[in-house]
Amino acid sequence: MTLSDDETATWSALATVLERLPAALDAQLQRDAGLTHFEYGLLYALDTAPGRTLKLKTLAGYASCTLSRLSRAVTRLEKDCLVTRVADADDGRTTLGVLTAAGHDRVQAAAPGHEELVRRIVFDALSPRQAHDLGRLSRLIAEAAGPDRVWAPTQG
Repeated sequence: MTLSDDETATWSALATVLERLPAALDAQLQRDAGLTHFEYGLLYALDTAPGRTLKLKTLAGYASCTLSRLSRAVTRLEKDCLVTRVADADDGRTTLGVLTAAGHDRVQAAAPGHEELVRRIVFDALSPRQAHDLGRLSRLIAEAAGPDRVWAPTQG
């Protein structure tokens, strides 16, 4: 079935966002923190997890990536002493990712610039209602695109 003109226009706009947004986020984070947006997301997820620790399988689910891609990224982060891998004491077959103090410091230092860019690109362009709708619609699309639960920060 062919997309309607309105559907094509909507898809075109979304596809453009999918191309432009990652490039803008990567450029800012590389410049300011020496991280890709993907790496920042991993560090952020670990930083907000209980004990700054997650099963690597869980982290891969949050990052919507394969274990292989996650392993390569964690190896890079380990080289910078930002993350360590440890065997799960409760299940020796499971590997945990643990954020180090240096990793915590890096993600905390990177956060203000990252949040400023996100605010400028996303939230300053939208009304509060539009931003709420964007979140709701994005979760629906993400859930339709893949089987894993959509990551959300814990509400404090």
